Amino acid sequence: MTVNAVIGAFRAENTGVARHVQVNMVEHDILVDEELYAKYAEEVPVLLINGKIHNYWRIDPERFRAALDDLIKQ
Repeated sequence: MTVNAVIGAFRAENTGVARHVQVNMVEHDILVDEELYAKYAEEVPVLLINGKIHNYWRIDPERFRAALDDLIKQ
C-alpha cells in the first residue's frame, strides 16, 4: 500500500468526523533541493508528520495509518 493509498483511505473513513485533522501531502525531490539533499540523502524516502520524521528507508503503511489515527485523538 502506498502513502497515497493510506491517505486516501484515512480521508474516506474520516470525512466529516475529524474536521480538526487535515492531511496534506507534499512530495519533494532532493535532487533539486540542496538543503534537503544534505539533510536526507541517506534516508530517502523520508516521511514526516507535522515536521517530524515518522519513517525513512521503508514506509510501513500500518504504522503510518496508526500515526494518522493518533492525530484524531489529539
